[in-house]
Amino acid sequence: MAQTFNLYFSNFFLFFVPFLVAGFLTGGWGKIVSSMFPVPASPHPTAPPDVLLSYLFSLLRVLFATLFLSILVSWIVDTVVGGMVVKVASDILERRSIDLSESLDFTVSRLPSLLGAGIVTGILIVVGLVCLIVPGIILRIMFSLVMPTIIIERAGVFDSLSRSRRLVGGRWLKTFGLLLAIYIIIFVTGLIFGVVSSVFGSADWIVSGVLGALVSPILPIAATLYYYSMVTREQPPPPPRLPTPTPPAAPEPRPSPPQPSAKIHCVYCGSENQPDAIFCQKCGNKLVKPPSLPREDKQKK
Repeated sequence: MAQTFNLYFSNFFLFFVPFLVAGFLTGGWGKIVSSMFPVPASPHPTAPPDVLLSYLFSLLRVLFATLFLSILVSWIVDTVVGGMVVKVASDILERRSIDLSESLDFTVSRLPSLLGAGIVTGILIVVGLVCLIVPGIILRIMFSLVMPTIIIERAGVFDSLSRSRRLVGGRWLKTFGLLLAIYIIIFVTGLIFGVVSSVFGSADWIVSGVLGALVSPILPIAATLYYYSMVTREQPPPPPRLPTPTPPAAPEPRPSPPQPSAKIHCVYCGSENQPDAIFCQKCGNKLVKPPSLPREDKQKK
């Protein structure tokens, strides 16, 4: 969670603005739908049964139409904005250039897969919740990484479902703890923001949109970070690097033994002199050096 808040607050406006616009759109649309389908006036309690029954059916039609249109538009808008936040978070983590309009265009191109996966997972989770609640929680954990998979890996509807299941597999408790913490934060802040926005009367939908945009980015940001952590764990560790063998040191050259040099004997006094001497060091007469032998004679010797 700490990484989620660090990423959120360090790029606050990139995540806040899309949800702020979405909050104004859904809130304004709710007001439009309410004006399109006004609640019928309630009859007198002593009215005939057919009048009461007619009023009941009219009220149900208004409620159904209002809820259906409001939920439909909110679902589509929230899906687009959630995909945008996943795309922006992915671009930040992979150090790519960030453009909100480009993120919007990319998310809209993936919207059929996002909506299709949302329908499938929504039906499965609702059925699971009806069946003793626990299966629905397990399915919610299993499909928690569907949106990052569709946005980052560009997977299809059913490929994203299986991919999310593989990434979460073996880490059910950790995923459950993350989702539980996020939903507790959203629930508590939603209650507080609801009380605050109710004070503003007819402008409550504006205040609610602003306050809701503060907390809504937490879930898609956390899902994106969790997706990357699961992908990293999925990759096998690199093989250990073996130490490079050190080449053997070259043997030091042995010094060649000094070649003995022949002394020159003076023909006058018989004393020995160095081979390069010209005059005898004792009597001073010029030394007579023996003639050099031909090569063949040297080889014979």
